[in-house]
Amino acid sequence: MKHIDFLREGLKNLKTVGTLTRSSKYLCKNMVKHVNFDDAELIVELGAGDGVITKYILEGMTGKTRLLTFEVNSRFCEELRDINDDRLVVAEDSAENLGKHLEQLGTNKVDYIISAIPFVALPKELGYTIIQECFNHLKKGGLFIQVHYSLLSKNVYENIFGNVDINFVPINVPPAFVLVSEKR
Repeated sequence: MKHIDFLREGLKNLKTVGTLTRSSKYLCKNMVKHVNFDDAELIVELGAGDGVITKYILEGMTGKTRLLTFEVNSRFCEELRDINDDRLVVAEDSAENLGKHLEQLGTNKVDYIISAIPFVALPKELGYTIIQECFNHLKKGGLFIQVHYSLLSKNVYENIFGNVDINFVPINVPPAFVLVSEKR
């Protein structure tokens, strides 16, 4: 997808896209640096957009790892399906239905969840439900990795996970924070 097309989707659907620009390579690398790809069996990506972070995840994955991506924008789902990687499963659905999709894959536990969902644009209850659902399905020691453009929602992760590590990524438009929480 061209940058101008991403901008158009962002303008048209700002509440679900959450940004007008793609994540920079610096942000993508910061998101995936927390993943131990050698041990990961299942990674879930929420708010995959047009696949810019997805490609970094797939690049790091081993052959045994699967990636389940969630995206509600049908145009972005077309882009994700065009990646054409057998390890990638695209769910054109809301992340609140994570459990249903895990059941279809024959599992109920996830090693890592990487999210670019714009939680500040969602109704508070829906955002909380999604994050709690992620917590419920993470393996013990699993990580929830979330990008934000402010620290307004930091307390949500502290309340659910009991911990949050903050990584600042200045080379992104806009500058971003990567919040990492571990299920203990």
